[in-house]
Order: sequence, then C-alpha cells, then structure tokens
Amino acid sequence: MIQVSNLTKRYGGRTAVDDISFTVAPGEIVGLLGPNGAGKSTTMRVLSGFMPATSGTVRVAGLDVFHDSDEVRRRIGYMPENNPLYPEMRVREYLKFRARLKGLGWKNSRARVDAVMEQCALTDASGRVIGQLSKGYKQRVGLADALVHEPELIILDEPTIGLDPQQIRSVRALIKSLADKHTVLISTHILPEVEMMCSRVLIMLGGKVLASDTPENLQRRMAGGSQIIAEIAAPESALRAVWENLPEVASFNLTAADGHYFRCALTPRAGLDLRPVIFGIARENDWQLRELTRSRHSLEDIYMQVTKPTTEEVE
Repeated sequence: MIQVSNLTKRYGGRTAVDDISFTVAPGEIVGLLGPNGAGKSTTMRVLSGFMPATSGTVRVAGLDVFHDSDEVRRRIGYMPENNPLYPEMRVREYLKFRARLKGLGWKNSRARVDAVMEQCALTDASGRVIGQLSKGYKQRVGLADALVHEPELIILDEPTIGLDPQQIRSVRALIKSLADKHTVLISTHILPEVEMMCSRVLIMLGGKVLASDTPENLQRRMAGGSQIIAEIAAPESALRAVWENLPEVASFNLTAADGHYFRCALTPRAGLDLRPVIFGIARENDWQLRELTRSRHSLEDIYMQVTKPTTEEVE
C-alpha cells in the first residue's frame, strides 16, 4: 500500500526527514513512533500530499504521490494532529459538506455520512454543534471525516493526544476495527498506544528510521539479554554453586521466597535461552520448579535500546 524510497525533506538548512525507506502492506496498522521533532509529522504530510519532498519517491497503492497527487488524495483519509473542524457547524452538516468536497454525489454522501456516524458512534450527536462537543467526540468527528470517502489508507497524526483514559480506549477500539477494510498509519510518541493498536512499529529519531518490525520480532531481537526467573525449592548453597559454575549464566541474583523456594533471577550470555538448561538441572537434582519465565521487554525498553546510541551522540 505504501512504498517510501530514500525520502528526504529539508527546511532551510534543517533536515527533518533524512533518506528514509519503508513499506506498509495492505491491511496493516503501523505505528510511526518517536519523540517530538523525530520527523513523524513531516513524513505524514509528505505521504498525504500536503507537502512536497526534497528528494526521494513515495507511492500509495502504486501511484506516485507527487505526479498523481489528485488520485492519491482520493485514496487517503488524513486526520492531522490539530484536528481542523468548523466549530460552528453541526456534526451531520459538517460531514455532508466534507463528503461533497471529496467528490461524493448527493445520494452517496448521505449514505456514507450515515455509515461513518454509526461506525464512529456519532449518531446521537448528529445534530449537535461541533464547538460544544468534548475532545473525544471531536476526535471521532475527525475520524469520520477521514473515513467518509472510503479511502484505502488512513493516516492519523497523534489521534489520542489530549484525551482522557475512557476517550482513549474508545478511539483505540475504533482504530483497531479499521484494519478489516483499511490500511492505517499512526504517528505517535505514546508508546502504550503503539503496543496496543499496531501490528508493526517504525521507530524514528532525528529524521531517520532506526527500526522497522513487529513488536514480537523486536522482542525476539532483545530476548538474548532478557532475565530468566526461576523459583526452585533447593538449598541456597547448591543453587549458588550451580549458577556460579554454569557457563551459560552471565550473572544471577537469589532471594528467598516462601517456604523452601528461592527466586533466581538469571541473566544469560548473549543469544542464549536458559530455560531448557534450568529445567534439566531441576529435574536432574529432583528440585521442585514452580516458575520458569523469561521477562518480557516493554516497547519502552525496546525504544530506549534502539535509540540509545544515537541519543548519546546527539547529547
């Protein structure tokens, strides 16, 4: 659905996007993750045709964004960070107006407005003035606007910013439901949102893409340094002797648990999975093993690991 090759955007001597390349397949929900100033919003604006690139190529559904801009815009629904709505208009009136601007005929626009208002849970608010709506309802109106012309690609720039937890949950559920019929690209600096909504993550910093993969694959890439937690009923001295002499263990920590159990936090040497080894040792010594897990890195851990070298260079 999206093919970006060597995209660069400069503003008067400052490089906002620096020679990035990535693809997004149809039906994916992809999170563009990075701090403010990473180049996310600039990338979104170039993709949606609102801003020209300095160099590089961008294709949406096989069409060049720069040479086929009108046709590309028909295939894109875009909600920018500062959701631009007409506060004096009523919800249904605004959506019908937007549908007509996007080329829908009179009859089709009425049908699509009804459909997106139901999809975005706006039917009960159809006659309300937009300026009197809560921030959460305004975000829903922006999403309905992005969806009204049935685009193949939905681009959302910070869609949950400024919302309360209940509003975030509602908008998140709506976005996740879009993957059935649309490709979705979300720009955000809120890590939990990416973790809960997206099937793939693009991590940006300083205008560059530092990583592009599924959260699961990023977890696997970091799994070699994950601690293994084992709760074993065995003498403390015997456990210490085993871990000190086991070459696969880089370091360990023992703490007493309830009963005769000790909680062993084991850090493996790079690239090793200690769980089969630990299980074998417990069975060989007839030790009771009631927990054997590998700690899971959060997306925040992954993000900090991916961006750490560049961050240190900048500082």
